Amino acid sequence: MADGNAGGMPDQVLARDGALLRETVREAGRLALSLFRTELKNWTKGASSPVSEADIRVNDLLEKRLRAVTPDYGWLSEESVDDDTRLGKHLVWIVDPIDGTRGYLAGREDWCVSVALVEDASPLLAAVFAPATDEFFFAARGEGATLDGVPVHATPGRELDFSRIAGPKPLVERLNLSPGEITLYPRIGSLALRLCRVAQGSLDAAFAGGQSRDWDLAAANLIVQEANGNMTALSGDKILYNRREVTHGVLVAAGSDRHARIVEHFRNRPSH
Repeated sequence: MADGNAGGMPDQVLARDGALLRETVREAGRLALSLFRTELKNWTKGASSPVSEADIRVNDLLEKRLRAVTPDYGWLSEESVDDDTRLGKHLVWIVDPIDGTRGYLAGREDWCVSVALVEDASPLLAAVFAPATDEFFFAARGEGATLDGVPVHATPGRELDFSRIAGPKPLVERLNLSPGEITLYPRIGSLALRLCRVAQGSLDAAFAGGQSRDWDLAAANLIVQEANGNMTALSGDKILYNRREVTHGVLVAAGSDRHARIVEHFRNRPSH
């Protein structure tokens, strides 16, 4: 058996799963793109979450391809019925077939396919593919993050003024910066893409409002982390995945030093 990697898996298994992830997410993205801007059946799940036949078809493709090779891994997807057996699994695929369905159905380009392989609550492999703009983000724990094969890095520095930030306006306003000291970027419909923009350095920081789920976050979390950034709860607590409760509170992502500054800011100025 080959030496284990940082995640504890044999190297050849990690390499196999990484190649499987890349190939499968690209195939899923091509399917989603082929259905983009066509007439699709769609409906509402829960209170206001849109779902389309494209979400279901992409989910089915991902599940078929990934589980054929890794039948012993757990499965958690936005578009699959949750199965508690995942809680006992060492390795779990966490999947959002189309993150940003609302934008996808509206013909906007800010959507993606997002898939992570999580090992004991922490992401080990991650792929986020935005087919409409042909951007493919990939990360493996301890090996850095790439965009289309080229390494990416979050912007360095601790300063908050003149930063480019995306996220809910009330959260950004709690940074207490004067008008003109910050650029609030327009909403990016896919949360995973919003976070990946931090990893590639086109945003200096990004917030996620409450109610994000494992499948919105897991892949982008690793990509940010491997791009010399950090992504946590506002408290600084690490995000844990594949728990019974998959909903998370307010989160922040930024380069490591700026992230630490933002967490410090919110600790000193708690919301009332």
